[in-house]
Amino acid sequence: MALSQWNRVADEHGFIVVYPAGDGGGPKVWHLRGLETKRRQAPDIVFISELIDTLAARYNIDRARVYANGLSNGGGMTFALSCTLADKIAAFGPLASAVTEEIDWCESRAPVIAFHGTADPLAPYEGGKVFIAPMAFPSIPQWIAGWAKRNGCAPGPVDSAVNADVAKREYVGCANGADALLYTVKGAGHQWFGGMQGPEWLLGPFSRSVDASRVMWEFFRQHRLKS
Repeated sequence: MALSQWNRVADEHGFIVVYPAGDGGGPKVWHLRGLETKRRQAPDIVFISELIDTLAARYNIDRARVYANGLSNGGGMTFALSCTLADKIAAFGPLASAVTEEIDWCESRAPVIAFHGTADPLAPYEGGKVFIAPMAFPSIPQWIAGWAKRNGCAPGPVDSAVNADVAKREYVGCANGADALLYTVKGAGHQWFGGMQGPEWLLGPFSRSVDASRVMWEFFRQHRLKS
């Protein structure tokens, strides 16, 4: 909540924002082991699915306009949700994603807007092995290209410059409007861009060259579940 600053965007635009936590006595972590066999029955997937149902029962929400996003391990969870709950969640926003493996069985077509810094020390932009995970992380551009392929997008992306520090890669012609976008932040680290700055000695450089929450919301509001 503190890092993303979603509350300010929610207050301005009149939507509900919820901050579910993973498991653990110290840092909260989403657990995705066994997902390939359990899939929708994996405990953390069940938790999010039931959370959506609980919110719908208690509040006046539009069930066609539920969205998911997350940072780091939460970005990996966001990816897992796109593979398991695309019938409940309309679009996804992973940021500085820590994804240790591809989910080969994943076939859901799900709109995605991703953000990643080129100087991320914990989830390297070009992929590779780091101390925080037992497996190597994938290259982020290749990972999003794979997501775009899953979405049935045209193979050649459209690249543009948002400003001197931020590049936008957009895959077009996607099936059923399942857009795929990647915002690359030059020289930035494992941070929530435009939110609250985390410790740079651990996470790498912070950047305000893009406000990830606001840009994500503009993307989300263009997508709703097909009836």
